[in-house]
Formats: sequence, structure tokens, C-alpha cells
Amino acid sequence: MANQIKKLRLGVNIDHVATVRNARGSAYPDPVRAALLAEQAGADGITAHLREDRRHILDGDIDRLMEKLSVPLNFECAATDEMLDIALRHKPHAVCLVPEKREELTTEGGLEVARQDTRLAEYIAPLRDAGCRVSLFIAADPVQIEASARVGAAVVELHTGAYCDLHAEGRLDERDAELARLRKGAALAHSLGLEVHAGHGLTYDTVKPIASMPEVVELNIGHFLIGEAIFRGLPDAMAEMRGLMDEARG
Repeated sequence: MANQIKKLRLGVNIDHVATVRNARGSAYPDPVRAALLAEQAGADGITAHLREDRRHILDGDIDRLMEKLSVPLNFECAATDEMLDIALRHKPHAVCLVPEKREELTTEGGLEVARQDTRLAEYIAPLRDAGCRVSLFIAADPVQIEASARVGAAVVELHTGAYCDLHAEGRLDERDAELARLRKGAALAHSLGLEVHAGHGLTYDTVKPIASMPEVVELNIGHFLIGEAIFRGLPDAMAEMRGLMDEARG
């Protein structure tokens, strides 16, 4: 298969640089500076999630990212009218639709596509017409994958959070079952013509089994890399992650 020889792309999520900044209500650390550093260190793209409550990334961050980045911006957002207007104004390379709840610390699960397929098809159409690649952040559930293909998404990003949590908790049989589900989901999505990405919670300890899936062409990793960057710097943290990805791919 041709996708077996493609180099796996690394997208770096800079949300939690903004989380640290906003904790003090200051201008530092600047998530756009982090994005540019990640770009210089070889990131294939930058992910930024503009939430309804603006808890980390702010509107001005998106303005500056669109102005300064040379690599693609993956603009994560909920499927709301406000976010549609912002996305259509900026026309980023990619728009990834995610579920969003005010009370959650981070995105807790995949988007429910099958129960709102008509609304999502109508939501996606103007983004696609504007030249944005629309991605849906979903669990590796065949029902959701098939619905994602129906509504016109170009990409699905498979939620790896449950797999990573089970690994961290030492629940290895359940972890392996979740990993098998992700493998089947990636294969199904690819067979339906969807580009397959994966992300959420990935670490040095968990990335290789995901990176080894031939259908997956991009990993989006943020919180772990930003955490590691505190101790060793973002370029070094990224270099180790990239090395593990390449080992798994090779």
C-alpha cells in the first residue's frame, strides 16, 4: 500500500502554552512564539483549539498564527456558528471539529457524528467550499467513522485518550483491546477514503503502537510535548518524539 511508505507527520498543539500564559493574565509565555519554535524544529503543522470560553488560545493568537506560520494551521473548534464565522474569515488549512463542554478539563471523548449527520453536513459544506480540509475528532467507532464519510469530512482524527489512560493505569488487557479497536478503525476509515490522523494523550511510552499503523498519516501531540519542554526544551522534546515515530514507521 502506498500509505505504508509515507513519512508520518507531526502536528504540535500549542494550547497549553496559552494555558500557562492565561494563569497570570500576562502576555508570556507566548503560544505563537512556541508555534514558531516548533515550526523551526520540524513540526509539520500547528494545532490550536479556540474554545468558546477562551480558556487558553485567544482570538488574537489565531490572527497572529495565520499571519506568521509557514506550516499549516489546524484550527480546532466546536461546531458553532461563532466558530464557523471565525474559520471562514481566516480560512486555515484545516478545521478540526471537536466536542466541547464547559466543565471538562480537556476534550474528553469523540464527536458524536451519527446523530447529527445532517447538521454537520451543512456545517462542513461552506468550510469545504472555502478550501479548508475538515477533520472530525472521533472515537474509533465504526458508526462514527462511517458517518464521518457520509457528511463530507476529508479527515478523521482518532481519539487515542482511552488507550493512553489504560496504559498509564496498567490495565494492559483493556489497553490492548482499545489498541485493536484503533487499528480496525484506522483501516475502516482509510477504506472509506478518509485521511486518518490520531491524537490525545500520546507520550513517548504510547506513541509507537499508534505510529506503526500504516493508515495513520499524522499525529497531533500537545500537552506531553509542552510538559517535556519545561525540562529539556521544545526542540529536544520533539526530536525524541519524532525519532520514536520514525522507528515505529520504519
